[in-house]
Amino acid sequence: MTTAAKERSENLREACVREALAIIETDGIENLSLREVARRLGVSHQAPYKHFPSRDHILAEVVRRAFESFAHYLDAHTHAADMRGMGQAYLRYATAHPLQYRLMFGTPLPDPAQHPAMMASARHAFDLLLVAVAHKVPADHVMTPDKATQDALFIWATLHGLASILQADALHTLALPPAVLEHMVEHTLLRVGRALD
Repeated sequence: MTTAAKERSENLREACVREALAIIETDGIENLSLREVARRLGVSHQAPYKHFPSRDHILAEVVRRAFESFAHYLDAHTHAADMRGMGQAYLRYATAHPLQYRLMFGTPLPDPAQHPAMMASARHAFDLLLVAVAHKVPADHVMTPDKATQDALFIWATLHGLASILQADALHTLALPPAVLEHMVEHTLLRVGRALD
């Protein structure tokens, strides 16, 4: 393959991924298909299949990139010992990137066994949380891997619930006092920290 042909092929692959994300954003994940990607790009309906054997493969790549972006964001905006900072970064990412957040945590994912790269990116994001949990443990305390994982899942469930509430219209129908809403994130993170202590 010539350099120019390789570049065209890579450009098509990237264009397919970008268009798949655009379809999900405008029409919903249920309307994602390789045929629709091809139609929108103005290429042969077979062209995307050169890079993605099925709809699940292109969806897995979109989700992999979302998890990768999420993990990079957490890496860049927190350090391992700062559980509160990680919680704040998690919530900021969910607010700033609602589509990617929904893809990672609110949609049925392709079969993990068939898409290990997607799962590696997801695992990396979760491992950051496990490291933060390990830093919360006093030096004279022994934490089993199962207990660390359970604590990480508790934190994740709490943050995910809060992120979902913050994005939902239902919160605003409760007519809560502004001071409650203003301090909701900090209060939740404080309570998570105390629960771990």
